[in-house]
Amino acid sequence: MEAFTVLVDELAGRGVAAGQMFGKPTLKNADGKALACLFGGSVAFRLVAGTAEHARALGLAGAELFDPSGKGRAMKDWVLVPGAHRAHFVEFATAALDRLA
Repeated sequence: MEAFTVLVDELAGRGVAAGQMFGKPTLKNADGKALACLFGGSVAFRLVAGTAEHARALGLAGAELFDPSGKGRAMKDWVLVPGAHRAHFVEFATAALDRLA
């Protein structure tokens, strides 16, 4: 997804690099911790449950807690945001990066 490549480019100056998680393209901070993951046509962001960014992301149409297994074991800190909301991707990736710092 082109929007994911834009995230890599936008955050490269802050030590973010592309990697893999669950066999999917992932953004990782300088310490190797995942902050975003491309999953189908959506991107999952590690926004931390209870934060304003987490609530804002979940408020978007079609967004949901990230359940990579599809077996009802959602990751409470991660929100899967549909590609239709790509205008928010840099905002959420930056928030996720700031939370990992």
